[in-house]
Order: sequence, then C-alpha cells, then structure tokens
Amino acid sequence: MNFDFSEKVKVLQLRLQAFLDEHVYPNEQRFYEEVEQKRWTPTRIVEELKLKARVAGLWNLFLPDSEHGAGLTNLEYAPLCEMMGRSVMAPEVFNCSAPDTGNMEVLARYGTIEQKERWLKPLLAGEIRSCFAMTEPAVASSDATNIEASIVRDGSHYVIRGRKWWTSGAGDPRCKIAIFMGKTHPSALPHKQQSMILVPMDTPGLKIERLLTVFGYDHAPHGHGQVTFENVRVPVSNILLGEGRGFEIAQGRLGPGRIHHCMRCIGVAERALETMSKRVQVRIAFGKPLAEQGTIRADIANSRMEIEQARLLTLKAAYMMDTVGNKAARAEISMIKVVAPNVALRVLDRAIQAHGGAGVSQDTFLAAAWANVRTLRLADGPDEVHTESVARQELRKWGNPSAKSETH
Repeated sequence: MNFDFSEKVKVLQLRLQAFLDEHVYPNEQRFYEEVEQKRWTPTRIVEELKLKARVAGLWNLFLPDSEHGAGLTNLEYAPLCEMMGRSVMAPEVFNCSAPDTGNMEVLARYGTIEQKERWLKPLLAGEIRSCFAMTEPAVASSDATNIEASIVRDGSHYVIRGRKWWTSGAGDPRCKIAIFMGKTHPSALPHKQQSMILVPMDTPGLKIERLLTVFGYDHAPHGHGQVTFENVRVPVSNILLGEGRGFEIAQGRLGPGRIHHCMRCIGVAERALETMSKRVQVRIAFGKPLAEQGTIRADIANSRMEIEQARLLTLKAAYMMDTVGNKAARAEISMIKVVAPNVALRVLDRAIQAHGGAGVSQDTFLAAAWANVRTLRLADGPDEVHTESVARQELRKWGNPSAKSETH
C-alpha cells in the first residue's frame, strides 16, 4: 500500500491549511459568541466563510463524483478531512459536515433526476441542510431490523408513522429535508423490510418534540431532534431507490460516513496533543515545567504512538474502500470505527488532565471535543456491534475454532 499523497492532494492540503490559518482558527471565538447570542440561528461567520471557501475551490471535497465534488478517492480525502476535524466549525465551512455529506451521497447515488434537482442541488450549494431519521427511542436501534416506524402505501402517497431521535441537524432552521427509514414490508426477509423516503421538514404531521443534549451540550444551531411523524403523507415519488431497499442504501451511506468520522477524530486528537504539548512547557508545578514530569512525557509519547497507529489503520481502510470496495473492506471499517474514537478520547483525556481545571471548562476546546467524540462510540453503530463484526469475520477464516485447536 502506497500512502504517499498525489500532487493534487498536496496542493489541496496547502490551500486548506492556509484557509484554516487565515479564516477559521482566528474566527472560532466569534463563532462561539454568535452561537451564544442567538442559539438557534445560523451564525454569520460560518455563512461568510462558506462563500470564501466556495470561491477558493475548497467546497464539497468529500464527494468522489467530480461532477459535484472534488473527485477525490477516500484515500485522497482522508488528510483533508483530518484537517477539517481539528475545528468544530470547519466541516460546515467547506460543506463537508455530517449528516449532510451522507445525505448528499445518498441523493447523488440513488436519487432520481427530480429528487436531485429539488434537494441535492441546494445541498451542494450549501443553501439548505438535512437530517437523517433512523434511530428510535423505543427499540435498540443498533440492530436496525428492530426499527418499528412504518411507511404504508396509500394510493399515490405513502403514510409515515413513527418516532425518531438523535436526528442530528433537525434543530437547524435551514434543515429542509429528512431521509426517513421505516418498514414497508414487515413480513419480508429481515433486511428487505425497510425502505428510505424523503420527507420535507414542513410536511404536516412532522413535529420536533424536543432537542437532546450531549453531556449537557445542545450543539446549537445544529441540534439533535426527537421527532414524531404522525400520519405524514408524502408522494410516492419521494421513495429512494425502491421499496425494501433501505438496508442497501444504509450500507452505501454508512461506509464513507463512518470513515469520515474516523478521519475527523484523528484531527481532534492531533489538536489535543498539540494543545497539551504547548501547555506543559509553560506550566510550572513543583518547581519545574510539567513537561519535565515523567508521567506527562509518557502521556505525550503514548498519544503520538496511538495517533500514528490510528491514522495508518484509517488510511488502510480508505485504501481498501477505493481498491476492493466497501464490502471487502468491512472489517477494516469496523476496526477503525472502534479504534479512532477511543484513541481520540484517550488523547483528549490526557490533555484535559494536563490542563487541570481549565481542561473541563469552556476555556479550551477539550471538554466539548470529548463530549462530541464520546458520541461516536455510539453513532453509526456502537463499539460492540463493530467488535462483534470483526470477531465474526476473523473466526470465519478458521472454520470451527475448537476443532482447529484440537488438531494443532
């Protein structure tokens, strides 16, 4: 595997780094202040920087389709996504933030011409935002076959009923469209029961019950909605790909989405290590800088080693997705989905410890970053599901483990 980046990617890295240094990092404090002033209103600074990013050609970098995006492979996008992951506001500035990235990929891959014109086009332009309604509060949604929401055909419409939560982005007033997953065929085979359908957020019967917090953070103006769908009617033309193909779409959506989360985690971990390394060299305790304390030096060394390991596994997974496809790379995707958030959390925890009281306050990015990353051990499949998948694939290599052990 050759992880040397092409000249195209190296140029994009330089341009992206220059943009981050000039426009993003200096405006992070302004972003937080604007959120505090008008919590559920899109910030002016992000809207201003989106225009600059688009003019700079740093726009929709995640899309492998050169017609709509930068035409980058997963491996080529990895270092750029990592750089954007260093700042909470950066992904949106470049129109590369979740859940819009996954939803745009779904529409680009599976949408009809009409669906693309109505919803993909404004999403690509950064004019609207979207959400993904899959997880439900009443069932263990880590097993998606448990989903109880229904999509029932009624003449030229579908009638949608169900309750969803962790519908991220639903609180944003720019959120105009939801991709909803529910059952169209409850008696079919387990993975043929579900379908996905487009539901405009202003459709009668759709109600945001409340916005959930993550360790106390409400993530305004984005938000995580608990949403009810009571006899919501949408045209038959809103179905994606066809009835019973929800799992097929989900697998196509979640593969890139999972690895994008991992790429951003590496960026968060890098920034945490950088912040810690700077802090401990100027902070004095017991007569000497913290950087001269053996435990601190071990934390720094372990953080660097773990980040490098996680990055290499992320790049390997990206390389395999590009060369042999998401299905063949499923073990690597599952592995990095467990490894990357856990590495980032360990590095963040060490950085918080080195900052003392400041580390758990709003005076650094560390506490909020820890809360964000901690959710990724649940989002897009919890650690346990991915660990089980890795174990299952490993055991298949050796047939009956007990029989093998007896003969060897």
